[in-house]
Amino acid sequence: MAKDHGSSVKNDKQYEGLRKKGMSKSRAAAIANTPGASKKGGKKGGKKSGGKK
Repeated sequence: MAKDHGSSVKNDKQYEGLRKKGMSKSRAAAIANTPGASKKGGKKGGKKSGGKK
């Protein structure tokens, strides 16, 4: 069960997971408070590289 990290952290479970991965408290809290952050994780953006011609 996730601990209560106070009113400043909206998603305690996600916050704990990020902290276990070595993320700082402030960065983990910022990500845990972002709406839809769990859906965005691990996706790489940008254009695909076509390589050299």
